[in-house]
Amino acid sequence: EVQLVESGGGSVQAGGSLRLSCAASDLIFDDYAIAWFRQAPGKEREGVSCSRSNDDSTWYTDSVKGRFTISRDNAKNTVYLQMNDLKSEDTAMYYCAARYWTCGFKYDYWGQGTQVTVSS
Repeated sequence: EVQLVESGGGSVQAGGSLRLSCAASDLIFDDYAIAWFRQAPGKEREGVSCSRSNDDSTWYTDSVKGRFTISRDNAKNTVYLQMNDLKSEDTAMYYCAARYWTCGFKYDYWGQGTQVTVSS
């Protein structure tokens, strides 16, 4: 059974940093794009970043460009999201998701989420 497990969330003051991890199991990790999504209370889920394995390409939503960095360690079946200069509007539940081959709109597998709270 495929599992995605997020970790690294927490509470931080504005301007601080967190690094989220997404560990995958029972997945041919190299064949999957891994994305981060977030959902704040009362808001729709939004895509934050995505890492495509085959060509190391990445995507970021505009609001996090220059502050967040996605990286992956295929040997550890893990994707990271380094979040710097956090803002209160980054407060949300963060989820990782896996999609075969390339980043897109629909994902095959989802994690349970990790909460990020940024206080101003």
